[in-house]
Amino acid sequence: MTRNKIVEQMNTMLAEEFEIEQSEFAPEASLKETLKLDSINLVDLIALVQMTYKITIPVSDMKQIHTFNDLYDYIEGHLPTETEE
Repeated sequence: MTRNKIVEQMNTMLAEEFEIEQSEFAPEASLKETLKLDSINLVDLIALVQMTYKITIPVSDMKQIHTFNDLYDYIEGHLPTETEE
């Protein structure tokens, strides 16, 4: 999966889940501030990413994800390797 596809897919899901316009998702914007994340919303975000991309995000890793770019980088770096047919 390409980075552009990850960004497009994540932004669509985040806009729907958190009811925020995608135009507010700047790469260097704070996830916490933009999405108005509290601890429950953070769990929702982690679950959404884990279910969509089949990756696990340990709490210790989540502490390092501050911006949208950080989230995209994390997903891209932890995607299971796909076998092409």
